[in-house]
Amino acid sequence: MKKKLMFLTLAAIGLAGCNGGFKKGEKGLLYNIIVDKSGPSIKPGDFVSLNLNVKTDADSLVWSTYDNGLPFMQIMQKPQTKGDVIDGIEMLSEGDSAVIKVNIDSLTKGHPRPASMKGKYQVYVVKVEKVIPKGNLSDVVFQGRAQAYAKTIMDAAGKKEPTKIKNYVDKSNLKFSKTPSGLYYAKTKEEAGPKLAAGDTAVVNYTVKFVNGKVLETSVKSEAQKAKLQINPMNPYKPIRFAVGVKGMIQGMDEGIQLLNKGEKATLIVPSSLGYGEQGNAQIQPFTPLVFDVELVDVVHPDPNAPKPQSLVPPQLPQVQPQQPVKK
Repeated sequence: MKKKLMFLTLAAIGLAGCNGGFKKGEKGLLYNIIVDKSGPSIKPGDFVSLNLNVKTDADSLVWSTYDNGLPFMQIMQKPQTKGDVIDGIEMLSEGDSAVIKVNIDSLTKGHPRPASMKGKYQVYVVKVEKVIPKGNLSDVVFQGRAQAYAKTIMDAAGKKEPTKIKNYVDKSNLKFSKTPSGLYYAKTKEEAGPKLAAGDTAVVNYTVKFVNGKVLETSVKSEAQKAKLQINPMNPYKPIRFAVGVKGMIQGMDEGIQLLNKGEKATLIVPSSLGYGEQGNAQIQPFTPLVFDVELVDVVHPDPNAPKPQSLVPPQLPQVQPQQPVKK
């Protein structure tokens, strides 16, 4: 099954690189249905579970549900703009797969085009895993079915997370230690500098990635270039600063950085329980363990005569956002 799914994805990606076989929809939308199963088409109000890769038309991967093995699950809404990806998804039914090309100019007409959107099209390689039609079901019954399906998927994802972490540790050349909270850490450069204390400000360089090695974000421009991330002109690419021990940072990062002396480097494996949890956020799926390569550049002790340093929110991961196929 996995081999079949991988073959399907690779084949679809290959087809996305050319215009052969594509049909035209509204506002420059192009679509090519790769697998066409029998069944009713998706309608607004239906619950859908999708696996998808989002790419530029230069074949550069922007975002993927396959990074953490969790499908995208949402209630379908009506398209906000004619020719967006929802128009393409509404042609599909459960079990279908397709490549959908969205004309960026038609969607951003009258608004500045996001710097992350390069080329003419944003390309979606979509596989419809599950559809629960709203139809004539009462809200209670419909929501119950959708929640039961989502719980099954989420429970499975939660059970897989420890294995993902173990596999990363086993394949690594590093010797990891584990804290009582579940954080894994391995120092990659040791120094005899000062340590952090609660209330101190940590000055930190970081690179964060999935356990599959895909880099999400970094404070180091050379690392961004190495990972072939789109360079954000608004990103200063300099160490971040945050006060430790005051809950201004995700727990795993806050705990891990306090294990270091000034000048030291380490790799942290942050389980979701110390990161973005079973809910995730706009950029991170639920039950996603993250790997941080960190360097404690400096330790700044608080000045009792100055205002307390302002805590920053956790690093924003990744800044390049695809147009979401479905919305709450």
